[in-house]
Amino acid sequence: MEKTLKKYFALFALPGLICFCIAFLIPMVWGLVLSFCEFTNITNATFVGLDNYIKAFTVDGYFIHSFWFTLLFTIVTVVSINVFAFILALFLTRDVPGTNTFRTIFFMPNLIGGIVLGWIWQVIINGVLAKYDATILSQTRYGFWGLVVLMNWQNVGYMMVIYVAALQNVSSDMLEAASIDGSGYFNTLFRITIPSVAPSITICLFMTLTNGFKLFDQNLALTAGAPNHTTEMLALNIFSTFYSRIGFEGVGQAKAVIFTLLVAAIAISQLFVTRSKEVES
Repeated sequence: MEKTLKKYFALFALPGLICFCIAFLIPMVWGLVLSFCEFTNITNATFVGLDNYIKAFTVDGYFIHSFWFTLLFTIVTVVSINVFAFILALFLTRDVPGTNTFRTIFFMPNLIGGIVLGWIWQVIINGVLAKYDATILSQTRYGFWGLVVLMNWQNVGYMMVIYVAALQNVSSDMLEAASIDGSGYFNTLFRITIPSVAPSITICLFMTLTNGFKLFDQNLALTAGAPNHTTEMLALNIFSTFYSRIGFEGVGQAKAVIFTLLVAAIAISQLFVTRSKEVES
């Protein structure tokens, strides 16, 4: 059987490889090439060297501001989502009636599309701020915290499910031994439970980190970058540059390349650090 699999491996892998090349590899290579060109479509591209990359940082300050705004947003959401999700998972792994119902309720927001979520939370937040004669677009801080609340509401339940699965697999023998030795709840939590679920923490950190940087549709629906691009995140900034500014297609493509490399570098670094902690534990 093993010899047969090795013999026909290339044949079975070929359809997937073709799809990968057509849907991912070829567009990625073309995107990299076009980032060094001035173009309106791929047939009239003119090589301009690093001009697009220079313009990305010098034409206006929107791209740089979007980076810092996105970075701050990602840090806040990564911490808040994982803390809330883990706390909920701890409560919902106890022998309490109705835990399955609560798990379903907390998970349901993840099933709603980002555009719809943005509209829903825009109405809710504007309804609250109306008492103070303001809207979510009045000040940058309203938009920032609105995005944070939306992101938490959508993702906490999803991460909670991952943590629940991990907590249910923590060795009962270890927990029982700790209880017999007189270990307190928090001592057991930080010395046994959390190290035991470290692989799940790695996964959840990776997902929330990449989701934070890639956030687009919720940002578009909730604030659309207003007021004056101050709540515009990286993905929305790239979209606006490419599709809303005539003659800036190459600049938008250069920003997309920078964005891809940035997210990849941060995500790989996070995986390396958290996995090294798993080995240590």
